[in-house]
Amino acid sequence: MRMRSLVSLTAAAAALALPVAVAASAPAAADDVAVLTTGAVGGPSVAEGSTITASLASGTSATLYSTATGTSGITCGTSTFTATVGSNPTAPGTAVESLTGQTFGNCTSNVIGVLGVTSITVNNLAYTTDVSSDGTVSVTPTSGPIQTTVVLRTLLGSVSCVYQAAAGLSGTADNSDNSIKFSNQQFTRTSGSSLCPANGFWTAKYSPVTAGGEAVYVN
Repeated sequence: MRMRSLVSLTAAAAALALPVAVAASAPAAADDVAVLTTGAVGGPSVAEGSTITASLASGTSATLYSTATGTSGITCGTSTFTATVGSNPTAPGTAVESLTGQTFGNCTSNVIGVLGVTSITVNNLAYTTDVSSDGTVSVTPTSGPIQTTVVLRTLLGSVSCVYQAAAGLSGTADNSDNSIKFSNQQFTRTSGSSLCPANGFWTAKYSPVTAGGEAVYVN
């Protein structure tokens, strides 16, 4: 009889403890933080389907130089990108975006024989963009290679050159200024005039990255 009472008491205690344990763990789900948030680290999640935009960081330019350590090539005073959030899971993890637009303007060139830059056009959009909790940003092609067409005004007339980045692009997100930076990302000329360098090393820093007018943070 005594043994039965002990068993009954143990079962009753377990039954009472179970709801308490569940209740204690329930707020954890509510406190889950997404990879991309707005306003602050750990802030509100960036909703799937949201549009993310950014322009060049103040006081910077986007460059496409012929070598990784040189200064000969193309410099653009303005550049913007637009992306759509496809998935934004709980951190740590990787958010997936679709890069749908990228522009370059106010571009000049110091290449001998080049009088000016008519246009720079990003082709084959959209590109898949992964943003991971560690700040790693990866851009990969969705249909066709990552490609840019550069049109130059030269002493011989207008020339068009196509550059491709076969291996994709790698960047870094930084919460200190809500930026994404790409450094010396290599492109190779696949067609066009020899007045265009055989290689192009692209560098650009975009800040602040925003969604709905609020700064985006990576968690």
